[in-house]
This record gives sequence, structure tokens and C-alpha cells, in this order.
Amino acid sequence: MPAAQRWTASQIPDQRDKTILVTGANTGIGLETALALTARGAAVVLACRDTGKSRAAAARITGAVPGASVATVRLDLASLESVRQAAGEILTRFPRLDVLVNNAGLMMPPPGRTADGFELQIGINHLGHFALTGLLLPRLLATPGSRVVTVSSSAHRQGRMDLADLHFDRRKYQPSAAYSQSKLANLLFTYQLQRSLDAAGAAAIAVAVEPGFVRTELPRSIAGPARPAVIAVTRLIGQPDAAAGALATLRAATDPDAAGGDYYGPDGWLLRASGHPVLIEPSTRSRDPHVQQQLWAESERLTGVSYEFLTSQSRTRPA
Repeated sequence: MPAAQRWTASQIPDQRDKTILVTGANTGIGLETALALTARGAAVVLACRDTGKSRAAAARITGAVPGASVATVRLDLASLESVRQAAGEILTRFPRLDVLVNNAGLMMPPPGRTADGFELQIGINHLGHFALTGLLLPRLLATPGSRVVTVSSSAHRQGRMDLADLHFDRRKYQPSAAYSQSKLANLLFTYQLQRSLDAAGAAAIAVAVEPGFVRTELPRSIAGPARPAVIAVTRLIGQPDAAAGALATLRAATDPDAAGGDYYGPDGWLLRASGHPVLIEPSTRSRDPHVQQQLWAESERLTGVSYEFLTSQSRTRPA
């Protein structure tokens, strides 16, 4: 693509009067997303597990963007109790929510469980965000033109959704398989969410992204010998920095031409590891409506969060 046509952060429209929540915004892609959005006038909420780190990130943002509107909320996606508390606080403190960016994630850790007994990666990367989105849905539906942006990964292409053994109770735990499954879940969730929004006549849209290979703190949790290999490949062919990795998220969150069900990722030719964001095709498995519906039903059962789409606000469209 000619350089003049490549989408960059300079193309982010004016975001004044908008409130945008970014999970995992204390570092990496999440922090760069928050920085770029505040620079365009958005009020940004950093939803992070570590309150000290989120406050430090907020201070960094206000130092870089004088007059920036930044707030913090404690959110631990590995605990449904924390998710419910965070959602309640958000609904109390913020009268509108224009964009929810489901960004936080965990990559290939040793075996582990969330507070609710879920395998860590499906629990944090998918189920925690599923619950948070559902609990915040009334506020999103009441905000004209709102969006849910969920960060997936090219790893979703290797993903297999085993709904009979979602938490590796019977299968041998493989960090990469669990990660790919969770990233496939992000896309299955996005497409089923969009279908439900369409059925309700809602103005909100659901969009997903893959950022490419990005040098962030994400590999810090990788178990075993895979960690140095992932870091080396990322340095060799990945995005030059986290700001470049955030571009797909920023486009999905702000591009006026983005539509429900769009999937943005880098335009690079080598594994889409780097480049500027363009519309790309996801895996065939992510498009399976039967699996989308099955995962949705299981996610509702596991989290206890049921989505309510048919409200009067859901039909409010932007002027």
C-alpha cells in the first residue's frame, strides 16, 4: 500500500466529549491506545488490575498530554467478583461510554486457574471480558454510536474451540493451544455480539483486531523455552514499537467507516507481523455461527452474565 494511503494515528478524528474505557491500559498496546485517544480529546478510563501501575500510567499520560482527562478503575479479569465491582463503579462514575476496548490479556503462562476456576487464558482473555461487556452493555446501548473493540491475535488461526473441555481438565495443558483457543474465542464473541446487536436494531457495533507481533510485556508470562523464541521472532519481524501495535485498535475504535464485524490487522506480507491497519480476513473457524452460539451460551453459564439487548436505548442512532 502506498505510504500516503496508510492509516496512522494522525487520522484519528476529534474524540472530544467521548468516554473510552481500555482494559490493561497500564502498559504496552493499551497504554499507547490511551495516550493516542487522550491526545485527540477523549476522556479515557484505564481499567487495570494493579492500581499502582494504572496510576503511574495515568501520570505518564497527563505528563505527555497536558489537560488530558484520565481516570482509573481497578479491574482484575481473573475474578468475576472484581469484574462486577468494576462494572458497578464504571456505571456509577461515567454517564456515557462510547467505546469499550477489551485489550488486556495473558499469553502462554504455566498451568493455572482464575479465582472462579477457569483456565487462566480463556478466563482472562475471553470470559472476563465477556462478563465486563455484558455488565456495561446498558451504558453502551445508551450512548449513540458506541463500539466494543476486542483485541484478538493472529494466533486465533491455530485455535480450536473445545467446548467439552474448555479448561483443559481432560486434555494435556499446552500453553500455545490454550492461548490460541482464547484468541479464537475473542472473534467468536465479536461476531455473535454483532449478530445480536443487529437483531436488536442497536446502533452499537462490535469490531475485532489483531495488532501484529508487538514488543510489549505480554511475553513475560510465557512458560518454558518458548519465551526467548517468541521474543526473538517479534524483534526480527514484528512491529517497531507498541505505538505501531496499537494502530489497529485505534482504527477500530475511531474510524468513521468501521462497521460491525470488521476485523483489522497489519498489512505486512510476512505473517501480518507488522504494518499499518487494514481490513483483513479472519479464520474460517471464527465465522462458524454454530460455534459462536455455543460459546456464547457456555460463557453466559460460566459467568452468570446474560446480555439484555432489547432496550429502548438500543435503537438510538447517532445524529
